[in-house]
Amino acid sequence: MHPVRKKRLFVISAIVLILGAAVTLVMYALQQNINLFYSPTQIVMGEAPRNATIRAGGMVVNGSVKRHSETLAVVFETTDFQHTITIEYRGILPDLFREGQGIVAQGQLNDDGVFIATEVLAKHDEKYMPPEVSEAVKNAQSAMGETKVNSQSTY
Repeated sequence: MHPVRKKRLFVISAIVLILGAAVTLVMYALQQNINLFYSPTQIVMGEAPRNATIRAGGMVVNGSVKRHSETLAVVFETTDFQHTITIEYRGILPDLFREGQGIVAQGQLNDDGVFIATEVLAKHDEKYMPPEVSEAVKNAQSAMGETKVNSQSTY
């Protein structure tokens, strides 16, 4: 092999190796910082990872909000109208947080299936629903509609 070609091959190989290492490091860093959204149905079905930071959301179930009398701890349930999950949060809830409203919570799912939230976000007006919650509710309602249609067609 000619020395000039050998040198070019070495330089190109080094560049490809360095780029490959850089892409690998970037992908690893992004994987560590990504927060995926899961609906209550996905969480109940076991699709959500345990002890990893995720986002979960749905509609706050009426009558489910229980506040601790001496601390800022609050426990409430969210639903996508198909399944319900329990969320525990310590801190000040947003002013717009209330029962029957859509929320998105960020935190971790513990081994007992309870979502331990580090942040709770509430919608900002009565017509807005977080896109993830809206999509999860639509999916759950369409699944319920299919179930009703299937159960009606068997008669």
